[in-house]
Amino acid sequence: MKIYTKTGDKGVTSLANGVRVSKAELRLETYGTADELNAHFGVLHSLLSETEGGADYAEQILWVQNKLFNLGAMLSSAAGEWITAAEVQQLEQWIDAIQKDLPVLRAFTLPTGSVMIATAHVCRTVTRRLERLMVRLDENEPDPNMPVALQFVNRLSDFCYVLARKCVIMQKKAPFLWKK
Repeated sequence: MKIYTKTGDKGVTSLANGVRVSKAELRLETYGTADELNAHFGVLHSLLSETEGGADYAEQILWVQNKLFNLGAMLSSAAGEWITAAEVQQLEQWIDAIQKDLPVLRAFTLPTGSVMIATAHVCRTVTRRLERLMVRLDENEPDPNMPVALQFVNRLSDFCYVLARKCVIMQKKAPFLWKK
């Protein structure tokens, strides 16, 4: 089977339900951003896998990547419960576990320090963009499954932030703090 079909050559594609739409549709931008985020998490997974103390976090990232595929399926078809409240709670548990080992911050952190730290912050910022797109999509095409999916994405951004801070500790770095 060939990878190219030529069916999208004129700027249209099919949603998961078979409906043909413009590649400029908000829905495509939204699930394309979920796919982009998944790729960034793939880089973060690779970096964590190569870092002492990063294996457990790398496993969590694989879980996140699977959930992002589920989210993409939901966003591409506007049908079905692909993200659950239990998955939101899982992220909250991981956030709480990571955060209990972090020192108190008295300034904003800059998204730098190493490739791994910066990649965690890229994941955080792309997650926030995905969240904004999901809100717009739900405003245009309400989906009863969107509230839980939005909770998941909101927690995912928080997870990325605390993980970036944990990466600073794992790599024995000092955080770069914002200076006014």
